[in-house]
Amino acid sequence: MPEGLKLDTPRVEDGAAIWRIARDSRTLDLNSSYSYLLWCRDFAATSVVARDADGAPVGFITGYVRADSPRTLLVWQVAVDEAARGRGLAAAMLDGLTLRAAQETGIDTVETTVTPDNAPSNRLFTSYARRHAAPVEKEVLFDAEVFPESGHDPEVLYRIGPVVFPGAAQR
Repeated sequence: MPEGLKLDTPRVEDGAAIWRIARDSRTLDLNSSYSYLLWCRDFAATSVVARDADGAPVGFITGYVRADSPRTLLVWQVAVDEAARGRGLAAAMLDGLTLRAAQETGIDTVETTVTPDNAPSNRLFTSYARRHAAPVEKEVLFDAEVFPESGHDPEVLYRIGPVVFPGAAQR
């Protein structure tokens, strides 16, 4: 974990800051501010926020356990405030979140979608699989044509697992 930062479970009052970090990333599909508030309420247990020394959010990951695949954590969005980038925070958040989710819910697989041109996210999830000695499968989940707006790139599904988490009960 980068010095001076700590991982925490998001709270509703973090929703506005998380929305701003997502907006300022200029790479994420920005959801409504309301959706980030709901996320912090309804999916806090499967999400993480990184806080600076003053307790302000400087990064986040939103995720949920898939209803039809209860051992799979779907990582929805990952973002780090510009001032906190380049310190390995995204990887630390992903490792911390997946370990917590494994301990609390028994997940052993991580899924996410990434557009082909998003090099930082492609590196993040490829290196995650390598760090955890887990196989990774990639396939197009949503072709560009299924999006209502033109110009959206396809979303490639990364399926990483099974992952063995130290200290987590294997189910």
